[in-house]
Amino acid sequence: MEFKDHDLVPPRDYEGVGYEEKPLKQPDGTVVEGLHTIWITLDNPSQFNSYTTEMIKGVILGMRRASNDRACVAVIFTGAGHKAFCTGGNTKEYAEYYAGRPEEYRQYMRLFNDMVTAILHCDKPVICRVNGMRIAGGQEIGMACDFSVAQDMALFGQAGPRHGSAPDGGSTDFLPLFVGIEAAMESCTLCQPWSAHQALRIGLISKIVPALKVDGKYVPNPLVVTDRWIDESGRIVYGERKKGADAAAAKEIVKKGEMDLLLLDETIERFCYDIAMTMPACISKTIESLRKHKLAHWDKNREGNRSWLGLNMMTEARAGFRAFNEGTRECREPDFLLLRRRLAEGADWGEELTEEVLAKAHGKVPKEEAARS
Repeated sequence: MEFKDHDLVPPRDYEGVGYEEKPLKQPDGTVVEGLHTIWITLDNPSQFNSYTTEMIKGVILGMRRASNDRACVAVIFTGAGHKAFCTGGNTKEYAEYYAGRPEEYRQYMRLFNDMVTAILHCDKPVICRVNGMRIAGGQEIGMACDFSVAQDMALFGQAGPRHGSAPDGGSTDFLPLFVGIEAAMESCTLCQPWSAHQALRIGLISKIVPALKVDGKYVPNPLVVTDRWIDESGRIVYGERKKGADAAAAKEIVKKGEMDLLLLDETIERFCYDIAMTMPACISKTIESLRKHKLAHWDKNREGNRSWLGLNMMTEARAGFRAFNEGTRECREPDFLLLRRRLAEGADWGEELTEEVLAKAHGKVPKEEAARS
């Protein structure tokens, strides 16, 4: 039979995005003839797989291409290396091109929104292979996927209000559906990350597997509490980072070990096989029906959020992204307290205020402190 071509454009490579066909395997490792999975990989490890404008285009068309692949059982969305799945938008590009250009950023956000929608509209189940940090926009595109399987050294969270933005690219829509409104509120506002163990416990992800090998054997993430749920006061501590001497000892274990994502990949392969062992039309309809809960919020809010995020590039985003991009290792954030004081005093947003609140990130003494001294 000669099939019709339903792709929008001919396949081509996009810098920073890999598109690879991998054979479907049975649990014993035997290759299933005629069926495969598609791996879409964010390949920008030097910048923790943050997505550029060009990379977003690659993801959109990659999802569309995989959706039309008749022999594809599932799409695996992941990042290169083991440090990060994705840490969101490329802050260098934000700071050097989009900061101060609201209409340009609004056009960029059209592409970003289309990326999220492309994931939610993919005709194949989409599995987020969380190979490392899933932060900010990375968290948002990860939650747009249907399943998430993570290595247990990964971190999950937001960055928006600490870096001049709001997590309105999906987190304010999706996160309450996963973890409830209070946990979502804490994550989106305070931007304190969750460990993979915490993310599993609160229902954010489907599965976790160890990735750290010490003396040739896999060990659970030594940096977090994995052996008890409740402390002496009755507080749940499972998944929280260890402190004091325990943390120091855990870091030594990490130094001795090496990262190996073989177990993660084997778990992903088994997940894909389990998907293949269902009726294809029935599972597609089931996934579409479950996605409606995400789409109801996403479709209602994305356009208004896009406009606000564009305008915000004139004020707080301009300062926040520049601070992250231009800051020192000691400080990559604007002076929050000084900013709040200046605004309370009636200061207008402009170049002078921006430079003043960036002084600490630039390694300088703010005018206010210089005057007092």
